[in-house]
Amino acid sequence: MLDVGGTGGVRDRTGRTGVGARPPRLTRRVRAVVAVGCWLVVWQVASVALDQPILLVGPWEVLVRLVELVPTGAFWATVGRTLADVVLGFTAAALVAVALAAAAAASRWVDALLAPLIATTRATPVVAFIILVLLWTDASHLATVVAFLMALPVLYTNVLEGIAHRDARLLEMTRVFAVPWPRRVAAVDVPGVLPYFVAGCRTGIGLAWKSGIAAEVIGLPVGTIGEQMYQAKLFLATADLFAWTVVVVVLAALTERVVLALLERARRRLAGEPAPPLVDPAGGAR
Repeated sequence: MLDVGGTGGVRDRTGRTGVGARPPRLTRRVRAVVAVGCWLVVWQVASVALDQPILLVGPWEVLVRLVELVPTGAFWATVGRTLADVVLGFTAAALVAVALAAAAAASRWVDALLAPLIATTRATPVVAFIILVLLWTDASHLATVVAFLMALPVLYTNVLEGIAHRDARLLEMTRVFAVPWPRRVAAVDVPGVLPYFVAGCRTGIGLAWKSGIAAEVIGLPVGTIGEQMYQAKLFLATADLFAWTVVVVVLAALTERVVLALLERARRRLAGEPAPPLVDPAGGAR
């Protein structure tokens, strides 16, 4: 609601004044930019104080190295290879997690059988999985397998939790009125589970990227970001190491934003709401 004050102009419900109060999203972006800027200053000061480029380079040196890397075809081939492997592993984990959680929710026996497997997968160090996969097969798709194994327990647990917390009254109504299974899934199951699945995706995407890159650094599949990071460490090319780390952070953030935007579009479509654009008119991808 808007309130017209005597001297303060137009005021919205949050207390901001002016002709067209600033949207909260813009405020969050300003805070984010300021926060990133502060940490970049801290990084630069630490680099200058240490004065050891082999140990810590400044943000300017990293930016220069990124400008040199990005226009090359080898850079995009490397990024594409790692991106495909990690996204494939996460997507497979999401599909398998949904299927297993649905089966576990439908049968206590399935739940009991899967519980120790999921607990073991969650507790096993990522290095152990990397070594086992290297023993069983080559390193060509190591990142895919490891990303799958790391994301699966988180997604499975969240989806199972979401199924358990569906609206009991709506479920009872669907039983009383004999609502067909497809309509019940679209109207009750998906809206009830989706918030839990989204939370699992936020965590699972980060795990998939961290474990996938770790697998590449150890297994050294050719033409991957992990291989480039290992080569940078081997030749003490600290600027390269930081540059590739920045690339991984950006890729992980973009992956999360795209996945969450697609899930939001799916939710709105099921709810009969207009789907938001994937690109925000105010600037930037949603």
